[in-house]
Amino acid sequence: MSDQPTKHEAEEDHVATRAELTAEEKVAGSDDPHAQAEAILADSDARTASRGAAPGTHLEHRTSEEATPPIDIE
Repeated sequence: MSDQPTKHEAEEDHVATRAELTAEEKVAGSDDPHAQAEAILADSDARTASRGAAPGTHLEHRTSEEATPPIDIE
């Protein structure tokens, strides 16, 4: 018998660890830290698996001139 936790046990440990609220999260409060942790970790896993999975991850390739209007110096 192995002393290694199963994948499910490891995932549950990860969720339980993430469910421990940070100071900022404690101030904001959470109705269900466990569910919040599951959602955060699922989103993180999706972004890790595919760079385009998260909203706003589309990279725009622009030049400095396209990104910042030139300043007229007189």
